[in-house]
Amino acid sequence: MVAGIVNICGAFGGKLSGPTRYYQEGMYENKEIRNFLVKKWLAGERYDTMGQRPLPDIGHCKEVAPKMAESWLANVEIIMLKHGYIHGPWFYKDAKMCLMWPIWTLAFPESHWLIVRRNDEEIARSCLRTGFMQAYRDMRGWLWWVGEHKERFQEMAEAGLKIREVWADKIVRGELREIKEAIDWLGLNWNEKAVIDFVAPGLWGQGRYDVQLTR
Repeated sequence: MVAGIVNICGAFGGKLSGPTRYYQEGMYENKEIRNFLVKKWLAGERYDTMGQRPLPDIGHCKEVAPKMAESWLANVEIIMLKHGYIHGPWFYKDAKMCLMWPIWTLAFPESHWLIVRRNDEEIARSCLRTGFMQAYRDMRGWLWWVGEHKERFQEMAEAGLKIREVWADKIVRGELREIKEAIDWLGLNWNEKAVIDFVAPGLWGQGRYDVQLTR
């Protein structure tokens, strides 16, 4: 949802994956970067390509990042240009990025990180309901996994990365001020009508969509 809003507001994402059974509006993932760069590296290092278990060791990521940064940058640029990039802001969305943040940071030191947050228990319950999330079979395991991601967020903040957090539940409730401020921070063009049109259809059935004006 948040990646879709970023795209609507002017950031180029390349050739993006379409709707799935889990999100009908589309996943907004660049599959070529994910499959032929991110997952390829994870597999080569014997980490889980789904970002579930085992997770990348951040110390190891820091160690290899200096050797990888130049080629990582070049490969992302090649893929984006192939997908039609000309100029302006671009984005890449992947839940595994924070698990290997030293590599991304060294390749793109001026990048802005938009971290999407949800309640820990809600994430764990969602994982238990999602077919491809299979590393753990109970709340305790997934809550540990959530905690590992939160530790990465803290590491990123301590390293001085340009970070901003948005809470997905606020957008679902129609409270758009936070995401609007994030879009402004990213240097994109806020399009409130397009954002509402994009977000609202999936929420009408829940009977709870009341837009709070961002102005």
